Amino acid sequence: MRRRNKVCTTVSLEKSHPETVKSAETAFDVLELLHERNGARLTDLADDLGIAKSTVHRHLATLEKRGYVTAEESVYRTSLRFLDFGERARTRERAYVLAGQKVNQLAEQTNERAQFIVEENGEGVYVHRATGSNAVETDTRIGKRVPLHASAAGLAILAHLPRSRVEEIVTRRGLPRLTTETITDREDLLEECERIRERGFSVNRHGYVMGLSSIGVSVHDRNDQPIGAFSVSGPSHRMKGDWFRTQLPDLILGATNELELKIAYSGASDV
Repeated sequence: MRRRNKVCTTVSLEKSHPETVKSAETAFDVLELLHERNGARLTDLADDLGIAKSTVHRHLATLEKRGYVTAEESVYRTSLRFLDFGERARTRERAYVLAGQKVNQLAEQTNERAQFIVEENGEGVYVHRATGSNAVETDTRIGKRVPLHASAAGLAILAHLPRSRVEEIVTRRGLPRLTTETITDREDLLEECERIRERGFSVNRHGYVMGLSSIGVSVHDRNDQPIGAFSVSGPSHRMKGDWFRTQLPDLILGATNELELKIAYSGASDV
C-alpha cells in the first residue's frame, strides 16, 4: 500500500447531544470504568472520574439496587445481568446466529482464530469468535469494539458501505494508529477499499497487532447491504504463500457464500 509522509489529522469527535441527561451520563461513566477496570473501589472511581465520592456512591447504590452492579469487600463490579443484554443483542438477528456456525467451521478448517464482526456506531463489534488448535490468543473477546480501519473484517465492511457513510465514520471516529502498519490516511483508506472490492476480500498485515495477519470477507443481506464480515487471523509467519493468497480467501469466501444463501432463503426448512 502506498504510504504518505503526512498523518491523517482527522479528529475523532462524538456528535453533540445537548438534550442528554447529565446524571445518566455519569451512571454510564461509572459502568464503563468498572467494565474497563474489571472492578474498582469507590475512592478510585471518584478520583478517576473527578467527581465527589457521595455522588459516585449514590450512582453505585442505585445500580446495585437495580442489579447492574455487585459489591464484594468494597470492590464494585458490573453484574452478570449484562450477559442477558449482550446475548439478546447477539441473537436478535437470524444472520448473526447463522454466522456463529460458520465461525466455528472456519476455526476448525484453518486451525486459526476466526471471527464475525459487525459495524455499530462506526465501530467493529465482535459478535462471534472461535479458536482452532493452532490459534494464538490476543485481547479479542465477544462484544469488544475495534476500529474498523485496523482490522480485516472492518476493512471488508468499510469497502462495501456507501462512501458517504465511510466519510461519516472517519470524521466521527478518526483513523487512530494502532501499529506502524495501520492505515491512518483517508485517501489511503479509500484506495484500499477499492482494492478490496476488486479482489473480493481484505488483507490486513500487522494493522491491528504486529505479527498478526488476517483475511476478511464481508457478508451481505438480500439487498446486497453489508451486515458484517468474517475474518481469519494468525501469526504472519504462517499467513503467507499460496495458503494466504488463495486457499484461505477461498475458504472464507465459500463460508460467506453459504451464509448469504441461508440468509436469502432463511424460511427454508433446512435452515
